[in-house]
Amino acid sequence: METEANYSNKCLTDQYLKEAISILGCNFDDETTADFSTLETVKEPFFSKKLSVLIEVLTRYRLQEGMKCIIFVKRTIIARTLAYILGNMKSLSFWKCEFLVGYHSGLKNMSRKKMNAVVEKFCSGEVNLLVATNVAEEGLDIQTCCLVVRFDLPQTVASFIQSRGRARMMKSKYIFLVERGNQQDEKLLDDFIIGETIMSKEVLDRSSDDTFNNLEEIIYKVTSTGASISTGCSVSLLHYYCSKLPRDMYFAPSLKFFYIDDSNGIICRMILPPNAPFRQVESLPCASKDEAKRNACLQACKELHEKGALTDYLLPGLSSGKKNGSTAHHSGCNSNEDENLRELYEMLVPSVLKASRSNFDSQINMYFYYIRLVPIPEDRQYRMFGLFVMSPLPKEAEKLEVDLHLAHGRIVEAGIEPKGMLTFCKEEIVLGQYFQEMCLKIILDRAEFYCDHVSLGKFHASEHCFSTFYLLLPVKQQNCGDKIIVDWETIRCCLSSPVFGRITDLDWKDPYPISDSLKLLNGTVSKHNVLNSLVFTPHNKLFFLIDDVIHGTNANSQYKSVSYAQHYQDRFNIQLSHPEQPLLKAKPLFNLHNLLHNRLQGNTESHELLEHFVELPPELCCLKIVGFSKDIGSSLSLLPSLMHRLENLLVAIELKEVLASSFPEASEIRADCILEALTTEKCLERLSLERFEVLGDAFLKYAVGRHCFVSFQGLDEGQLTRMRSAIVNNSNLCELAIKKNLQVYIRDQPFDPTLFFALGRPCNVVCNADTESSIHQMGTDSGSDRPESGSVRCTKSHNWLHRKTIADVVEALVGAFLVESGFKAAFAFLRWLGIPVHFDLPDVYRVYKSSNNNLSLCDVISVAKLEELIGYTFKYKGLILQALVHASYSNHPGGCYQKLEFLGDAVLEYLITSYLYSAYPDLKPGQITDLRSISVNNYSFAHIAVWNSLHKFLVKDSNSLTEAVNQFEKYVQLSEPEKDMLEEPACPKVLGDIVESCVGAVLLDTGFDLNQVWKLMLMLLGPVLNFTSLQLHAVRELREFCESSGLPLGLPDPVKEKGLYFVKVEVGLKDHTLTCMATNKNSKAARKMAAQEALSKLKAHGYKPKRKSLEEVLRTTRKNEAKLIGFDEDPILVENDNDICIKLEKLSTHEPEESSLFLQDAKSAGDLDRKPAKSRLLEICTANYWDPPLFECCKDEGPSHLREFTYKVTVRVEGATAALLECFSDPKAQKKAAQEHAAEGALWYLKQQGYLP
Repeated sequence: METEANYSNKCLTDQYLKEAISILGCNFDDETTADFSTLETVKEPFFSKKLSVLIEVLTRYRLQEGMKCIIFVKRTIIARTLAYILGNMKSLSFWKCEFLVGYHSGLKNMSRKKMNAVVEKFCSGEVNLLVATNVAEEGLDIQTCCLVVRFDLPQTVASFIQSRGRARMMKSKYIFLVERGNQQDEKLLDDFIIGETIMSKEVLDRSSDDTFNNLEEIIYKVTSTGASISTGCSVSLLHYYCSKLPRDMYFAPSLKFFYIDDSNGIICRMILPPNAPFRQVESLPCASKDEAKRNACLQACKELHEKGALTDYLLPGLSSGKKNGSTAHHSGCNSNEDENLRELYEMLVPSVLKASRSNFDSQINMYFYYIRLVPIPEDRQYRMFGLFVMSPLPKEAEKLEVDLHLAHGRIVEAGIEPKGMLTFCKEEIVLGQYFQEMCLKIILDRAEFYCDHVSLGKFHASEHCFSTFYLLLPVKQQNCGDKIIVDWETIRCCLSSPVFGRITDLDWKDPYPISDSLKLLNGTVSKHNVLNSLVFTPHNKLFFLIDDVIHGTNANSQYKSVSYAQHYQDRFNIQLSHPEQPLLKAKPLFNLHNLLHNRLQGNTESHELLEHFVELPPELCCLKIVGFSKDIGSSLSLLPSLMHRLENLLVAIELKEVLASSFPEASEIRADCILEALTTEKCLERLSLERFEVLGDAFLKYAVGRHCFVSFQGLDEGQLTRMRSAIVNNSNLCELAIKKNLQVYIRDQPFDPTLFFALGRPCNVVCNADTESSIHQMGTDSGSDRPESGSVRCTKSHNWLHRKTIADVVEALVGAFLVESGFKAAFAFLRWLGIPVHFDLPDVYRVYKSSNNNLSLCDVISVAKLEELIGYTFKYKGLILQALVHASYSNHPGGCYQKLEFLGDAVLEYLITSYLYSAYPDLKPGQITDLRSISVNNYSFAHIAVWNSLHKFLVKDSNSLTEAVNQFEKYVQLSEPEKDMLEEPACPKVLGDIVESCVGAVLLDTGFDLNQVWKLMLMLLGPVLNFTSLQLHAVRELREFCESSGLPLGLPDPVKEKGLYFVKVEVGLKDHTLTCMATNKNSKAARKMAAQEALSKLKAHGYKPKRKSLEEVLRTTRKNEAKLIGFDEDPILVENDNDICIKLEKLSTHEPEESSLFLQDAKSAGDLDRKPAKSRLLEICTANYWDPPLFECCKDEGPSHLREFTYKVTVRVEGATAALLECFSDPKAQKKAAQEHAAEGALWYLKQQGYLP
């Protein structure tokens, strides 16, 4: 796919040609319109005679069957122009024309994909006329091409032969267009024909079978892969490498070659683009320029490989085996597809709840934890309960505090308190198990109580059914003292109920006095036994908790408009036999809910809620459990949710213990923060990982980006970005997490009370190796028609997890460590996980030292003014100088801002995320992301650059970039009314980039001291972080607007027509469809314009978004003082260059530093003086990145045998005091001597001005 820059240039060319044709068309008569349908219209002076002849040739051959033609031209612009003109002539409509230019042909080049597509069309016949530069002279094997036209003559015999070789068909034609009377062209053509004849004769007469084994071909080979590159292929590889370097519409990376005449031969000095890892390579002395060029290119390829810019296969990209092993092996996979995969994992059950319960002795000691339940408001009574476990809970679990959310904003504050140990006899253990089983049946499997008899204890013999072992039993305070004991009286009373077949203390069939008994459906029972009991009404299959006997009422009492007796007669067709009995005050047995779900909206206050009671005739009730009071039922409604939270907390504590055993920093983090990082939003609880994830994601980008920047200095910005992405992408994070078994700790399902299993209620889905696949028939893909991942609960607690969910948990854990412990703990966690975040000090010192290559720019940029502007004084001035150099400027030995921008982007994203996270503690993660996207984007940074005058320090060598910056600056400085009258110019990305690169420079110069960078950020980004004018991206805002309003939105991809992108937006309203259209040279700008127009029209129609805007959210949310989260690193302390040199000598374990780019550092003065002045002058210009000196013969006089030559040399001196130096020689008898004399004069002047030592 062509880059947008390439498209824009093509569009500019096409637009120019189209306008030219329209103007030319005005000169034709009405009969001959501007479609050039006749040859008479294509005439001089508007068109050359050569073009007319070409059209005649094409017209003559157009009727031949299967005709295909290639027209060869010299220049790219001629290829494009001819293709455009020929393609728009109706008289040549038979020819389907395309152009083909080289991949390395400057800004008007073609991508490889586009080139291949054009060739494929030509081969298939879809295109039959190809206008090409010399790129098509070799390599195009088109058997059916039968006409080759040389619009421009070839330059060499080889080109002559190769272009003719494109015509493969029998009786094919090779046509030259030569200007009549041009003797030079005619002679050149004759020479080509003679040269071809000589070459053919040499080939035919060749009789020797000797081979040439001593060709001086140097080969560089990579041992690990066997990949090799020779001098012959090195030039093309280096051009290919440059084509992969980052570029923009103002800069295309290219190579420059200079040749120096040395006493030992010709030396080629090659200059690489500013965004390459080094700038200059010099060849060995060679016999020819071509040989020297190839030698220099091979040395450059070798050095690029050593620095990591070329892989071990000697290709641009990322090696799989870089040092530190930082690149993920699967980075090339389809990340979106990979993230959507779901895999089955066994979830961890807390070990403290899995104690062995076999072979009980006569007595057993259990740890007792009192369950504290405090209702807010205090409108309910709850029975005291205790938790009994075989092993002590961890200290952090003893501090458990959780809010259980009831209806109408009511909550119960629940917690546990350790109460020591209690001794149970074997009988008490059995009673406790029976009681817990009874409670679980009542609240979860109450249908079993429809029968007259319910059996208990049948599961206790098969221990494999239970994943946990603990008891939840009612407790009470002793009569004397504050000691809390188990309420065995209540337990025995409940278990003595007739439904269990254990009639001991209760003989409910014996007759009772009429005043003290009630006739129930299953017999006469004492009122005492009916009170605080559980009853069942078969007519509607409901259960009730009896709270009281309502004396003074009976079935004849009024119920709404009729009596109770009449109501049951009418509603259920039941005739009451004992209507005179007092009614029972009964509370319906609750349905179990997930009380961890936050029902409290915003700051809604809780309100008291009267308990709901009904009145029941006793004869409709079956007594089920005696002593099962209303307060016991109320407590039991809370305990499953409480135990679910406790289990999750215990899982988090176990993970903390695993981490603390690997790195001590993990012991500092609270377990509840780990639990928050392990809990997804899908769990529907008040805590979730999302806020931690936002912070951790930004920190991960910074930490890994810093590692890549420092440790891989040979990589360009694009390679660094891809390396970082390969490390921090979800697929890699998931793989690393699985290796550490992190997935078993993740909580990804909301609490489903129906799937609450404990001692007394085992899971019946027994999962093992044989049954696993049949139980979980889901596969790893996530189709919409598949069941939810939590629908099947087995004995192994299997759960389906998205790979992205696992990656999110990793980022959330990073965020938790940052908030709780700081950078050091977060770094330790990442190292434990296997993510490279470290760097070596010598590498940092090398960055400092290499920044000195930019010091030559001190004449161009006033560092003192720049430091005053940003409020920071640099120790290493070269860093801030590099931060303001665009890649289009190559007249210095240093680099450009691209890599510093990479570093600054990463640190700014973390700092701004830290700002939003700390300043707005109540914002949702999505809102933090929206605010960050508003503040961290190129558009806002470009405004910051202009507001702070950073653009005035930008060093560039592109007129179009200068013009774009100036236009944007003028627009930004306009008032709002003036802006509304104008179309906003395109925002140059360069402006936003230099803000990030300046921040990156400060970060490096401070030794990664984020406290200082934080101050700089607050100063620079203050206007943006105030959020005075918030606006989401128009497309995003339109999507959310339509989604919240229920309006169908159609937003197809942009369509490109004649160099412009066309976008249409359609919104379905009640009575019609709202359509908005926009066009722009940039596809994103066109989409934005169309979306903005649609939003304006929707609001004009009276539509309002149903969700709060960001402005409303920020106005109502609380704001704290922003702070930098977690920074506790010790900055690197380096005071001056001497410290760097000393440290490099002591610590360096890497390859030696590259040689300096300055000539005087590479060559001694003696070596320089021994060279010819002309060569020395060329070397000086090359070393200082000036244009090569220009030698011109300005005078030659005297007779032929005494002729003397005077030469002028012109040197363009770059820098703050740019100058044009012209030096003239004395008249000399030889041209070379005159050139030497002029060069000596230039050298003398440069030395006087301080340019030479």
